[in-house]
Formats: sequence, C-alpha cells, structure tokens
Amino acid sequence: MSQHNIIGSEAFDRSPFVIIRSVKTGGMRRRQTRTVFAFVAGACAAVVGGVVAAIVAFGPGLGG
Repeated sequence: MSQHNIIGSEAFDRSPFVIIRSVKTGGMRRRQTRTVFAFVAGACAAVVGGVVAAIVAFGPGLGG
C-alpha cells in the first residue's frame, strides 16, 4: 500500500512545496567564474596549438 498523503491537486501543482532557505550564496558566481576560466584556458590552448602547427608547417620555409 502507498504511504503517501497527497491531497487534492498537490501532486500537480507547479509551485515548490518546500522552500529551500539554506543555500550558500555565490554558488552561481563560482560556477560562472569556473566556466569563464575554462573557456579562456581552452582558447589559449587553441591559439598555442595553432602557432605550433604553423611553425611546424611553415618552419622550414621561414629559415631560408
């Protein structure tokens, strides 16, 4: 048997029944900062990789 006590349309209500009040502030800011840092690191790695690829491809032609 079910042990749940759902009354009326409570199960289908779109508003949250329990309001969470103990959420640490700044979590979204830290996540956004981490995302921006990862994006910048990836962009730098791509630029360095492109420069290395260009040196490998055109290196012998640049020396002479």
